[in-house]
Amino acid sequence: MSEPYEKSDDGSWIEVTGFVRRLLADDNDGSRHQRFILGIGNRQTLLIAHNIDLAERVPLGMGDRVRVRGMYEWNELGGLVHWTHHDPMGIEKGGYVRYRTRVFK
Repeated sequence: MSEPYEKSDDGSWIEVTGFVRRLLADDNDGSRHQRFILGIGNRQTLLIAHNIDLAERVPLGMGDRVRVRGMYEWNELGGLVHWTHHDPMGIEKGGYVRYRTRVFK
């Protein structure tokens, strides 16, 4: 059985629901990003890089269920999802992180 997201999906907008498996330190190199590992089933994980210079930080905890829309970038560890925020240029629909009843974009 193939994984939900593969190398051929690189550069695609995706929407996925999963559970927070690990909270990582913020990436403060350039634009600041809140980072966390999302387990999406089938033993696949995704690194979520949520730009907190453009969107509000999501108050996540381990095991929390979230829905994410963003740009998928393939890697051997499962992949990375970024652009989980509005498009500041207003060209793309943009992405989001939906946590409980709130949408962070």
